[in-house]
Amino acid sequence: MKSNARMALAATSALSGPARAGDAGVTRIADLIVPEIFTPAVLQATLNESRLVRSGAVTVDAAMSALLAGAGLTFSQGGFRDLDDDEENISNDDPTDLSTPNKIGTQTEVQVRLSRNNSWSSMDLAADLTGMDPMAAIASRVGSYWSRRLQRAFIAELNGVFADNAAAPSGNDRHTQNDLTHDISGGPAGAFEEGVTNIGGAPFIAAFATMGDRMDGLTMAMMHSVPFTRLLTDGLIVYGVNPRDPDSAQIPMYLGREVIVDDNVTHNEGVFDTWLFGADAFRLGQGTPRVPTEVSRVAAAGNGSGQEVLHSRLEWLIHPVGYAYQGPTPAGGPSNADLMSAASWTRVFRERKMIRIARLRSREF
Repeated sequence: MKSNARMALAATSALSGPARAGDAGVTRIADLIVPEIFTPAVLQATLNESRLVRSGAVTVDAAMSALLAGAGLTFSQGGFRDLDDDEENISNDDPTDLSTPNKIGTQTEVQVRLSRNNSWSSMDLAADLTGMDPMAAIASRVGSYWSRRLQRAFIAELNGVFADNAAAPSGNDRHTQNDLTHDISGGPAGAFEEGVTNIGGAPFIAAFATMGDRMDGLTMAMMHSVPFTRLLTDGLIVYGVNPRDPDSAQIPMYLGREVIVDDNVTHNEGVFDTWLFGADAFRLGQGTPRVPTEVSRVAAAGNGSGQEVLHSRLEWLIHPVGYAYQGPTPAGGPSNADLMSAASWTRVFRERKMIRIARLRSREF
């Protein structure tokens, strides 16, 4: 990336022409940013920074990205259901005894486009402009920002999926109420009881067991810092290397599962969610709008001293496997608040074991 940045700087210098009066010694964002190089660098930095992607819970899917390159706000993906576990026929030698064939059902997942953008003025980026490789520094900063926002959108969708699961199924929804959750919190009126309502090995395993004989497929957990601190204090957190990324730094693990700590995980007073995922629980597509990176100048800003603004725009498909989005569809896609709504999601996979998500709800104080 550094060599690309240097090439971009050289190309920009060659195109910028002779220096204008008053330009000597002034470095502008527009002199550093070449969109054709900067945009892919931001997209890659977003993925590199994402613990969710590195853990395998979110899988980057080229087919999802291809959908974003076309038109449309929502996208339907059809497929066949698994065969029902009906009792088989007993063979006989009666030519008049005709078997009745079973039907194979279909299911349709629906993904939704998320169009997001943000902008930053040169004052916010001033510290980066003195670096040896300023475009790489700026791309890394913007990529880190989008990685955090990707995690927020992911959390919003997961809240919506669990809200749907907590409600009684209706219409074509295929779930069994609360079959994704193991709850030891005692409910809204519950009281804390040490060793009964708080997180620990037995309830953690019970949450995995909602997957039945597929429980080993849940390989990571996301939790708030409060239950994480309890496990850490009790000496139950160990540090190791992500087996999917052997070159990664040491990461916290509990009962052999990678742990991501995020205080945006759902909590209410003393009740906390811990979310468990398997590989490919979510699929991710990344797209770019018509003008993904742009630098604008506001001549009148600063009482006429001028201001430069870096605009970054991108598009995502963050899709929980086995679900169909059915919520609001404004022009730029739903907000995180829309994604959190139970009414925005319906489960199309009937079999619980095909949904590689589980939840432990505990009371920590």
